[in-house]
Amino acid sequence: QVLLQESGGGSVQAGGSLRLSCEASVNTDSANCMAWFRQVPGGERAGIATLYTRGGTPFYAASVKGRFTMSLDNAKNTMYLQMNNLEPEDTDMYYCAADPALEIEYECYAGTRSDFGYWGQGTQVTVSS
Repeated sequence: QVLLQESGGGSVQAGGSLRLSCEASVNTDSANCMAWFRQVPGGERAGIATLYTRGGTPFYAASVKGRFTMSLDNAKNTMYLQMNNLEPEDTDMYYCAADPALEIEYECYAGTRSDFGYWGQGTQVTVSS
């Protein structure tokens, strides 16, 4: 059982920044695979950043690469998503996800929404133009 709690969402103007946090109930370095997803109402939940926590490098979707940075603080069992140069198109509900069953690195980076068994409750990000 992995419990995830997001925080840090809010409203900003285009060009602004926000940092999302995701606190896990387990050691993040042993969570194996953690990720950030986002979803618009009625839309699909899409992965935007994925990390194999046993020494992997974050993988970013093209839509956020260069603007968003995913990181871990294993001492705090917390994952972060630093979002810079935000655009109105980034307005979404953001979710963190994890699944220790994704034990192999390539499985983690190939994982889709259905592969992640543990989710936070989501945090809203709204970017105005």
